Amino acid sequence: MKAVVQRRYGSAVLGELDVPVPGQGEVLLEVRAAGVDMGTWHLLTGKPYLIRVIGFGFRGPKSPVPGRDVSGVVAAVGPGVTEFAPGDEVFGTCGGSFAEYAVAPVARLARKPAGISFAEAAAVPISGGTALQGLRGVQAGQRVLVLGAGGGVGSYGVQIAKALGAHVTGVCSTSKVELVRSLGADEVVDYTVADFTGTYDLILSCGGERPLSRLRRASTPRGRIVLVGAETGGSVTGGFERSLASVALNPFVSQKFVPLMSTERADVFDELRVLIEAGRIKPPVDRTFPLSEALDAIDYVYTRRSRGKVVVTI
Repeated sequence: MKAVVQRRYGSAVLGELDVPVPGQGEVLLEVRAAGVDMGTWHLLTGKPYLIRVIGFGFRGPKSPVPGRDVSGVVAAVGPGVTEFAPGDEVFGTCGGSFAEYAVAPVARLARKPAGISFAEAAAVPISGGTALQGLRGVQAGQRVLVLGAGGGVGSYGVQIAKALGAHVTGVCSTSKVELVRSLGADEVVDYTVADFTGTYDLILSCGGERPLSRLRRASTPRGRIVLVGAETGGSVTGGFERSLASVALNPFVSQKFVPLMSTERADVFDELRVLIEAGRIKPPVDRTFPLSEALDAIDYVYTRRSRGKVVVTI
């Protein structure tokens, strides 16, 4: 099969590999599309170095193929699999989705939402799942602030918060204002022109650029501040120290900081499927790239040019 092959951090090429074989509780997917997010860049480059220490491979990547978001068709099932059969259309996450075939655990797959393309389905799992978990507990009528509203997680955050009945303010750059408005935000703030004002019951901070003190001032006294990722640190921790600082701060402030460690699970993806089929959210796909241009897709996301999600099609 054709695949993006990564033997060491910082380098990958389009090459040939054997088709993998599904094991216990796994299926073999004929991959139709693979989503791209900042996590893809981190695992490709091995930066920050912290990710090497926590289990992704110290000297080199454990997986020879990058990519986690996936949509496709079940080609074969491994031992013990009863949830899916060959021919089923699914979406979810796996290791090595930048390839014509990939093995995925059934615990991280759900049936593809009806009425959307494979490319749209591949844009959902990680970003949509992260936003959904970050917004747990939001009640109708509450005020939600989404920072980074034009990015992958933020674009789902706006839609899911609206689906929950919240009043949503989205903060983004000039080039993403129209996208965020089209996603249903009640208010859109272009941070290159003005800062956001007011206080919010929940702040979904995507990207990690605002000081914790500024987030506290924008939160109600008992508000929640959900931290999603951090792209402002150096090569060692990559901004993770911001999450550690927020945990240390929690005992001394009335607001609740929540450094989000989202999980990739079938039940989460099935919740997203229901929302999509009900028309409550729509995958915001900016661009698609063929497999041969997968590295260009990663660069497009890394430079923050994307409005919404980027997808590699196979």
